[in-house]
Amino acid sequence: MPDCVIELLVGPSADGMRLDSFLAANEGLPSRSACARLIETGAVTINQTPATSKSERVLLGDRIVALLPEPEVVSPVLRPNPAIKLDVRFEDDYLLVISKQAGLVCHPSPGHTDDTLANALVAHCGPDHLGMLQGEDRPGIVHRLDMDTSGLMLAAKDDATQQALQDLIRLRTLDRRYVTLVHGYVAADEGTITTGIARSRRDRLRMSVSSDPLAREAITTFRVLERFEAGRFDDGFTLLECHLYTGRTHQIRVHMRHINHCCVGDALYGRGDDRMNKGLRRQFLHSWHVSFDHPVTGAHIVCADTLPDDLLDILESLRPDSMGRTEAGDVICPQLGV
Repeated sequence: MPDCVIELLVGPSADGMRLDSFLAANEGLPSRSACARLIETGAVTINQTPATSKSERVLLGDRIVALLPEPEVVSPVLRPNPAIKLDVRFEDDYLLVISKQAGLVCHPSPGHTDDTLANALVAHCGPDHLGMLQGEDRPGIVHRLDMDTSGLMLAAKDDATQQALQDLIRLRTLDRRYVTLVHGYVAADEGTITTGIARSRRDRLRMSVSSDPLAREAITTFRVLERFEAGRFDDGFTLLECHLYTGRTHQIRVHMRHINHCCVGDALYGRGDDRMNKGLRRQFLHSWHVSFDHPVTGAHIVCADTLPDDLLDILESLRPDSMGRTEAGDVICPQLGV
């Protein structure tokens, strides 16, 4: 049971502040890191809607409610879960590249306490051999994939490597490429989408393209791999490779919706029924390729990952409707196992 309820109203001086910073600046609330943990456990609401990110911005007039729990002794070490098997594609003394399965949450959150990738990393590496810059509940995490997005991601075994890999992302020198199947016919063989992305004011579980000055820049390039003709219950499909230059929450999914080509199977940003989505119950989005210069050894690391069976099955069902592959598709599709 909560020990107390603290209600706050965002005034002009706090308009646009990060949520964790806003909370920590108020009397009666703990440190910024402790406030971040409150947010992640669902103990903070904004206008009666649960807050989902410590970095989201509060706006003038927002009503913030925080539930402070009774003090308790909590082990600082995340519980290892060896039952979650890691698909390791590269590993040395400093970092790992793994292929995350769809359905696996990256770190603890409401409803997921010991069944996450972080728990699996602790079991695999040990709690003393993972970077902790993201907090004790996110050991080793360098960047995240959505729960129902599959594919390659990085983890670091110490703070210095974790910081160096995050710097590569910020400098846009860590090459991350995804494959997605979208609704409709994408006419251009390649393109660039550059927008601001911010949390939706109407639905705080969603992100949206925004021109707000506080929105964060998001850049996605894409190239067409293969197109598929329209059928009786759909508008056709296009297989794309997307290259992330920034790493905003739900970036590819939001950008595909923005250009009116939603990811197939996307329950949050997509459209259509089971027939239009070919029965797929998660977004068709897979992190298939990463490349970077190792921050310690200097070696150039390249990892590629074939599509999982559920996504391969969708493409196989579309094979009779193929309009042919592009030059990029001729190179990349065989590497995906298609």
